[in-house]
Amino acid sequence: MGIWNRAAETMSRDELAARQLDGLRKTLNRVKDNPFYRERLSGCGILSPQDVSSLDDLRKLPFFTKEDFRQAYPLKMNCVDRRELLEFHQSSGSTGTPVVMAYTKNDLNQWAECMARCFAMAGLEKGDAFQIMPTFGLFNGGFGCYHGCRKAHLFCVPASSGNTERQIKLMRDFGVKGFCSVVSYVPRIIEKLDADPSGDTDIPSLKVGIFGSETFSDEMRRRIESRLHIECFDIYGMTETGGIGTTGQDCPCHCGLHVWEDHYIAEIVDPSTGEPVPDGEYGEIVFTSLTREAMPIIRYRTHDITRILGREKCACGRTHLRIDRITGRTDDMLIVKGVNFYPRQVEQALMEIPGVKDEFQIILEESHGMTDVTINVEAEPGVTGHMVAKHLRERLGFLPKGDVFPVGSLPRSEGKAKRVIRKKIE
Repeated sequence: MGIWNRAAETMSRDELAARQLDGLRKTLNRVKDNPFYRERLSGCGILSPQDVSSLDDLRKLPFFTKEDFRQAYPLKMNCVDRRELLEFHQSSGSTGTPVVMAYTKNDLNQWAECMARCFAMAGLEKGDAFQIMPTFGLFNGGFGCYHGCRKAHLFCVPASSGNTERQIKLMRDFGVKGFCSVVSYVPRIIEKLDADPSGDTDIPSLKVGIFGSETFSDEMRRRIESRLHIECFDIYGMTETGGIGTTGQDCPCHCGLHVWEDHYIAEIVDPSTGEPVPDGEYGEIVFTSLTREAMPIIRYRTHDITRILGREKCACGRTHLRIDRITGRTDDMLIVKGVNFYPRQVEQALMEIPGVKDEFQIILEESHGMTDVTINVEAEPGVTGHMVAKHLRERLGFLPKGDVFPVGSLPRSEGKAKRVIRKKIE
């Protein structure tokens, strides 16, 4: 099991705690002269780094949210001289003002270090060909993989997104060992392979798939691994933390995502109260950065739901805590007929039905304060709507409407799949 930075990734819990306290004080020192941060911190009685004497004092600090990033657009959260900024990335802004993350040279090095750890964790070594399928541009995915490839000395195939036939050709021509994409794009690759008129339906060199930006079920993981003969890894990170991979990935033991605790403090809190929950209980994960320079984050509420699985040394040798794979987001939770559920739970249930394929839609129709749900799926002949509805009722606790469509009928996307469609009926 490859470890990129053995000294950092295997340090003791005491060493990690000391590193975190020092990093927290450095973060507070970085932000103290920025008016945006200073106003929020002073309101909680934190006037200097010396006001934090232990990691327990982290709870004295205020929470920050996506709304803070939006109010600070474009660079009010920047804590360095503008001339030190080398790059920035941002969210799509599809739900409001975009979230911006700017980078100094050290920030880019930190991002590359985190990605190199993720690549080594997935079994990639110097010289291995790695294909980057996320978009290159303002979205962080493509460039994050690129910075990591350079750091890890991988042979980078910067394909970007789309053009599935070309993606397959590049993987075959250059003997690609690993690739990164959103998981919902993988069925497009599989469909193209299965439809190859030559009958060549495999990519022999391919061994590793790294997937981020979307939640996916264990059953989806097993389907992909079985069909492509690869090992799947779940990578974690977001614009606010610095980009893809900054907050961790699962190791070959697949017993949770390792959080890079020498770069971030992770807390799990009750989404309603903000109070910490015990290890093992689900809650919202909150991050505080320890080494980011331009735009550090302090107790950033991600809305992602997970739990701490363990803090003991993992069988892979790493000592950094393990969190469960992201179940969903607090703002993604669906409530239908008094039942709460996440899209990932729907995917898990659908993948358990023999003959059901990877494409599905959750259509929510709201009328006069009531919400009806329709779940449409693609499936092989012989799978009926009654079979699907019965299984979903057993797994989710209510009976949705829905229909079964021939394979290839539902809309496709080259990027993130749009699983949930909301409609308002007047």
